[in-house]
Amino acid sequence: MEKDQKSPTRRSVLGFAACVAAAAAAPLFNTEATRTPNRTSTPAPAAGPQAADPKAAAGPQSAATVPKASAYRLQPMTAFVPNPLMRAATPVRQEPFLRMPALGRSMVLSFDDGPHPRYTPDILKILRKHDVRAMFFVCGEMAVEHPDLLRRVADDGHVIGNHTWSHPLVPRLSASRIRDELGSTSEIIEKTLGSPPLWYRAPYGAWNKNSFEIGAELGMEPLAWTIDSLDWREPGTGKIVSRVLGGAEPGAVVLSHDAGGDRSQSVAALRRYLPKLLRSGYRIRVPVR
Repeated sequence: MEKDQKSPTRRSVLGFAACVAAAAAAPLFNTEATRTPNRTSTPAPAAGPQAADPKAAAGPQSAATVPKASAYRLQPMTAFVPNPLMRAATPVRQEPFLRMPALGRSMVLSFDDGPHPRYTPDILKILRKHDVRAMFFVCGEMAVEHPDLLRRVADDGHVIGNHTWSHPLVPRLSASRIRDELGSTSEIIEKTLGSPPLWYRAPYGAWNKNSFEIGAELGMEPLAWTIDSLDWREPGTGKIVSRVLGGAEPGAVVLSHDAGGDRSQSVAALRRYLPKLLRSGYRIRVPVR
């Protein structure tokens, strides 16, 4: 299904000037590799729960499909005064991070829409084989269906991000619905893993002022991407590989998917381009806060 690309806001996201200053972002990214333990995959079901109609997926969902966030970790923006002994509040951004700081030849791999029991385990195997970690921006409706798989992703040392509950087009939602989408997803992630997500990504790359404010209230930083693999189009494994390798550069963030449609090409492409990136001297890193 056409997920993070089918929106006019997409161009404006990628047109942001240079993202946030590298000096401000530098502490957010990990510079050390971490070995991940060996695990085994689980059997795959026949299909994922995503809708086949991208327009239906992009539009506002009925309130019944999104559980209330139960005021999860939310504070009034103007009334909250942080305790000086507490961790500093997450700043409210006006645009998402597009890339990581250029710490040598480093890149970030990210996967949206999962976890999915057919594709996510194979992606984990490939990443484990090459001893690298990635980011997984999960949808709450998938996380609540596959909590054990979500734990496997986290146990392998990957960063779990918030990708809303039902993958709506955020600018079409009221502030209260955005709170439900982000808050409910953070709630299920914390309930499953013991800690909340520190990063989030807007479906279709469509952000707005409310999403930045509510994301900050939830303690999350926004991350977009610089390389769109366009794997959602199922263009063929070779084309996905070419897009990733052709856009590779220090600081790049790669957007791929592990759910939302047939992602067998995404898995096959990762198997090909990841070792090539590593042989070219790139290090695959993940942000840390």
